[in-house]
Amino acid sequence: MLRFDSDYMEGAHPKLMQRLVETNLEQTVGYGEDNYSCQAADLIRSACGCSDALVRFLTGGTQTNATVLDALLNSWEGVIAADTAHINSHEAGAVELTGHKVLALPNHEGKVMASDVERYLKEFFDDENHTHMVFPGALYISFPTEYGTLYSLKELEELSSICHSYKIPLYIDGARLGYGLAASKDVTLKDISRLSDVFYIGGTKVGALFGEAVVAPNPDLLPHFFTFMKQHGAVMAKGRLQGVQFGTLFTDNLYLEISKNAVDQAMRLKKAMIAKGFLPYVDSPTNQQFFILPKSEIDRIRKFATFEIWAPVKPDLCIVRFVTSWNTSAADIDEFIYKL
Repeated sequence: MLRFDSDYMEGAHPKLMQRLVETNLEQTVGYGEDNYSCQAADLIRSACGCSDALVRFLTGGTQTNATVLDALLNSWEGVIAADTAHINSHEAGAVELTGHKVLALPNHEGKVMASDVERYLKEFFDDENHTHMVFPGALYISFPTEYGTLYSLKELEELSSICHSYKIPLYIDGARLGYGLAASKDVTLKDISRLSDVFYIGGTKVGALFGEAVVAPNPDLLPHFFTFMKQHGAVMAKGRLQGVQFGTLFTDNLYLEISKNAVDQAMRLKKAMIAKGFLPYVDSPTNQQFFILPKSEIDRIRKFATFEIWAPVKPDLCIVRFVTSWNTSAADIDEFIYKL
């Protein structure tokens, strides 16, 4: 069975497993203060072009989003996000549980538009009763979005400019950041670091056993962040497990190299599906591909491949999602094309 359900179904890239085995019996200090975590943080700072950045390792995306946003926001503030954003649709109210409302705006193929954000902020502060309301305290976006789409450099610059003019931080969820960077024509990791106030580099979905690396180019935005992590149960005693993994991912460009493989194979899958006459739901350039399929075709393809039903369109039509990963091989796609 060919599996395209998600990009965290495998364990970890063999190079990471090798390093974990090699360092397994070493004794190191805990809580991310070990040499491996410090070296990994330095490699990430170098890749981001930000030598002073705060870098901390957490275990998963939902935990990271809830912890970071709780640290960024005051008690009277919420976070602006697309209505399709992961924090609004697939995190079981984790952000709301911390006391911060998600302020949802309409999405445009998964993205929020700068004009919508600016309009929302202007109308909020123009409202004479805004002191009775939840203040917009940050903007959340993801790169790529939930639909695999990407912000252009121009769009990111516009969003960053609006956030800074209203003095609210721009936070970028990078659960699939590697795939976004591998597919983008004009956005680099240094651009993400330059234009955002806090972001994270996803490892769980991009070659690691687990782990996300939070990066704050301006550490002053996250004072006492380790304490926030502790309060959220986000500190690992064996923190070196994350340091070893991210140190390996950021050695010899491995992170982007394996991300590119996923994107390349997704493009082959996309081309085959279109050639078969299936309509893309959105034009995604990344490892997530969405199509509108009749239920008869869903049943047929499910005999040799797994994928997700994303949403119904009509009684006999559904939006489905295929996801490739760092480990998807050319042979996997060859077999899929042959059986399609």
